[in-house]
Amino acid sequence: MTDNDRPGRADLPSALRFLTELVAWVATPWALARHSVVLAVASVVLLIGLPTVFATPGDKRHAIVPVPGLVTVALVLLQLVAAALGAWAAWPRPVAVAVTLLVAATVVTELPRWRRLAPLGRDGQPAGA
Repeated sequence: MTDNDRPGRADLPSALRFLTELVAWVATPWALARHSVVLAVASVVLLIGLPTVFATPGDKRHAIVPVPGLVTVALVLLQLVAAALGAWAAWPRPVAVAVTLLVAATVVTELPRWRRLAPLGRDGQPAGA
């Protein structure tokens, strides 16, 4: 058993995904607050609440509402887009560039998980569809 196989030990994709989620949870409401406090609060509720409620069985220990893998992938993409757009809207350019690089690294490390969660058939459509 390697260090990364031990239960409770974060691997690189999980760590990057979590860091990106944290950025999304801060940057998105920060960017929206200048327009509407209600939108800022709603963004946090959605960005934290949706992945908490909806999960793919086998990908998370507890799925309150089980969903197909494609939904989990879409929820992660929502977080990534929120982090990048929120950073560009709210923070100085160097910080936004760093967040964009973090998002890109997260995408690269998430690809194997996404392929497992939402495999595509030879025709490019979701497998089993």
